[in-house]
Amino acid sequence: MANGNDAQKNVNGGNLGFEAEMFKAADKLRGNMEPSDYKHVALGLIFLKHISDSFEAKHAELLANYPEGAEDPDEYSAENVFWVPKEARWSHLQANAKQTTIGKLIDEAMLAIEKVNPSLKGVLPKEYARPALNAVMLGELIDLISGIALGATKDRTKDLLGRVYEYFLGQFAGSEGKRGGEFYTPGSVVRVMVEMLEPFPDPERKIQGRVYDPCCGSGGMFVQAERFLEAHDGRLGQLAIYGQESNYVTWRLCKMNLAVRGIDADIRWNSEGSFHKDELPDLKADFILANPPFNISDWGGDRLREDVRWQYGIPPAGNANFGWLQHILHHLGPNGTAGVVLANGSMSSNQSGEGEIRKRMIEGDVVDCMIALPGQLFYSTQIPACLWFLARNKKNGRFRDRTGEVLFIDARKMGYMVDRTRREFSVADIETIAGAYHSWREARDYEDVPGFCKAVKHDVIESHGFELTPGRYVGAAGVEEDNTPFPERFAELRANLEAHFLEKDMYTSTIRAKLSEVVVNG
Repeated sequence: MANGNDAQKNVNGGNLGFEAEMFKAADKLRGNMEPSDYKHVALGLIFLKHISDSFEAKHAELLANYPEGAEDPDEYSAENVFWVPKEARWSHLQANAKQTTIGKLIDEAMLAIEKVNPSLKGVLPKEYARPALNAVMLGELIDLISGIALGATKDRTKDLLGRVYEYFLGQFAGSEGKRGGEFYTPGSVVRVMVEMLEPFPDPERKIQGRVYDPCCGSGGMFVQAERFLEAHDGRLGQLAIYGQESNYVTWRLCKMNLAVRGIDADIRWNSEGSFHKDELPDLKADFILANPPFNISDWGGDRLREDVRWQYGIPPAGNANFGWLQHILHHLGPNGTAGVVLANGSMSSNQSGEGEIRKRMIEGDVVDCMIALPGQLFYSTQIPACLWFLARNKKNGRFRDRTGEVLFIDARKMGYMVDRTRREFSVADIETIAGAYHSWREARDYEDVPGFCKAVKHDVIESHGFELTPGRYVGAAGVEEDNTPFPERFAELRANLEAHFLEKDMYTSTIRAKLSEVVVNG
């Protein structure tokens, strides 16, 4: 394992593996602490380092150009920079990292930051002084995190800290298994969804593109959406981010994750969740990205029988899948599109009226594309999963008129194993999947590919009982067509057959000769 200097060298050099080196070093400091507890310790300090670095950079800029504004909190909030009191700045904590009271100093720093930044109230972890946390470990962790982006520019520092935070989230999710999947969707799955939907702002209305996730976990969908926009010459702030989360601890992770990335967002929390206490009832989003919990049976659907959201039928009280799909459709704007991760059963189940809801959704022409996913993509479950892509209006003029048609993609054979238990999509896989969808959606030289993708009319789907499993439609992978004239092919087949007969006769003769040499004792 690399030592601290090696890790720092990788960080400063921008090596793509520096996040892994950082995590290895941080994980070594964890000792016997459970990953579910340690993640809050490590992620909280990374967040504190981020906001302190951002503050210090802005503070130095103001001192140089506008000294009288250096102590004015409004100068910082105008650029989405958090005000950090002196006792909470990273330099102060680093200077005291070897003190036995460092846990208490960190807690005081978190409280001081929350006091002057209302948007962070109740977000930051404040349990560093508890006896279970070793002060030496905390000091070493501070020293390790201090090396992130040492000497880098302001923008580079933000990017590196964001990458470290995101990488740590993924590694902790892997360590926690099923529990980790409750707050983290693997990056390659999110990238498929984002690349498919292409969340751009609306150029005609000249307004932000509204992105929503009703079960947003730690906010990975939002991070990838902003990253997509920036990669296509967009800029931070062109997307309006909205989310809701029912787990308070996960909501805190999300708030910190977005803040590290400099993403301004409206993320709501309540313990009842999106079904029973929709925090954004009037929101109509342009893009919705969601990975709701699969097949939830205790979602309280029996208390929502008359809900306005069930446009296509009342979802069964024993399974929330079609509740999620209809909640998402309810929040789509007139031309909105959505990508949703669900269990494979949602594509074919006829239990408790699910088949009828699916039929009505197809007839209502809101199903745009279905993707079958390979196994072992998720930390949280081995249940086979799929992606639903929904469109409120398939003839809105932005793309070609796709009325009465659904694209099916079978991606079950794609991806590669990153370790013995988990698979990821490669960049080429993501480009292939999204490329097929865009070609079909935009009429750009699209062609069905046997075994991979097929555009299907509604009457064909009806003939299959309104099932949406891609394997039913894409067929088997094609074989290369042989254009050799039949007489030549027949002659070749006959010659091959004669050769097999000759070989058979030769082996038969050899076996008989050997048998004749065997002496049988009477």
